[in-house]
Amino acid sequence: MSENHTILQMRHITKEFPGVKALADVSMDVTAGEVHAICGENGAGKSTLMKVLSGLYPHGTYEGTIVYQGEEVRFKDIRSSEAAGIVIIHQELALIPELSIAENIFLGNEITRGGRIDWVATNKRAIELLARVGLKEDPETPIKNIGVGKQQLVEIAKALNKDVKLLILDEPTAALNEEDSGHLLDLIRGLQARGITSIIISHKLNEIEQIADSITIIRDGRTVETLDVGAGGVDEDRIIKGMVGRSLESRFPEHTPDIGPTFFEVRDWTVAHPTVPERLVAKGSNFFVRRGEIVGFAGLMGAGRTELMRSIFGRSYGTYQRGQIIMNGKPITLKSVHQAIDAGIGYVTEDRKVLGLNLLDDIKTTTVSAELQKIARLSVVDRNAEFNAAEEYRRSLRTKAPTVNEGVAKLSGGNQQKVVLAKWLFTDPELLILDEPTRGIDVGAKYEIYGIIQALADAGKGVIVVSSELPELLGLSDRVYTIFEGAITGVLDRRDASQESLMRLMTSNRAAMAS
Repeated sequence: MSENHTILQMRHITKEFPGVKALADVSMDVTAGEVHAICGENGAGKSTLMKVLSGLYPHGTYEGTIVYQGEEVRFKDIRSSEAAGIVIIHQELALIPELSIAENIFLGNEITRGGRIDWVATNKRAIELLARVGLKEDPETPIKNIGVGKQQLVEIAKALNKDVKLLILDEPTAALNEEDSGHLLDLIRGLQARGITSIIISHKLNEIEQIADSITIIRDGRTVETLDVGAGGVDEDRIIKGMVGRSLESRFPEHTPDIGPTFFEVRDWTVAHPTVPERLVAKGSNFFVRRGEIVGFAGLMGAGRTELMRSIFGRSYGTYQRGQIIMNGKPITLKSVHQAIDAGIGYVTEDRKVLGLNLLDDIKTTTVSAELQKIARLSVVDRNAEFNAAEEYRRSLRTKAPTVNEGVAKLSGGNQQKVVLAKWLFTDPELLILDEPTRGIDVGAKYEIYGIIQALADAGKGVIVVSSELPELLGLSDRVYTIFEGAITGVLDRRDASQESLMRLMTSNRAAMAS
């Protein structure tokens, strides 16, 4: 750390929404020049606290005081906090896909001359800012043409243009692969070396352990403790104990599988890219699922895991070329999502906010949306049945919400994921496909979702889990398939699988027939 004075004090912060107290007397101190992590379960109040700090929840809408650089501040909006050098980068990036990198960086802070935007100066300054975050992209490149990892760096370049002194990053690596995550963490260290203070919210405890100088833990809207990482004794288990209020002896519930016969099989499944026909996203894929079995799919970012699953689920991705799906011993044709649901297949997508939820809906509407016939009478939705079904899943999945009338947009990421799960559990699927089911979810909520997955398998269902986290696949799956460049390269039983053996198959360009 370059300095050792306190740059930020938040004292007795309390924030209420209708029916719920999101923050209850939260206090924390941040030292100048440090990387300060905030950890807690989904719904603990981490993002709410940072929205208070950044002025998104303006002074007057919360109780308590904020002292920044030795003076009490009362931000009325986000522009006020940015003027003071506090910049927040949200988990959902605030970039406009159709605009260029430079246009995004300077949006609202344009460089002008004579009442017009000076594009020469704009692009020159953009190149300087991009170089500071390690990007060599042409500043005129549209944002939609660069990956999520680079978009995250553009957000930081945008913050640097605002003369940031305190940078807040909310789940900055949630959607990044390991390489991009490592680069981003290196950049945060580089900013620290230049005296910039960072507050980082993350569920990736291994990353927090690597980068944080201090860790404040919040549970149920209250400050539990602040840990000094430099003093030693702080590891993932210690952080988890603070987050959930107890030790998790195992990250996965105990489970003894009861695996039955094969009931779902995919043969020679071949699918072309939706806009580049000569590129195959699934190349002659073969795999099967047995009743009571949890089957994992591992692959590097871009390997084709999601493309394979979406193409199977009613051909909702790509252009089908050939292949066969056999369910309960009979070939079936699934040309639409509706047909896939009718066949007994459910699919929890990796992007819950874009493909899994309608953020304008409430919990009860979302829960029943994939199988309205179950709660309809004479083609009219029975509102009492809708409410009761949603309430049953809210209770059984322990979704943190005051009522099922609550809008899904107001829920934390983990609770939104539980609503998506409820939607597909309501359809009573024979096969449930879960694509990155625990992305952006805390360790306590992960444990609960693992239990739900195991209960499905115990009920004789088949479950497919696609995950970028190899420890998750190894702890949860009975078998794991590996994918490389659209081809299935191998399959390993749980007893034979390790991170090393999976990685070898995930980086192999020699496809193997899985059997």
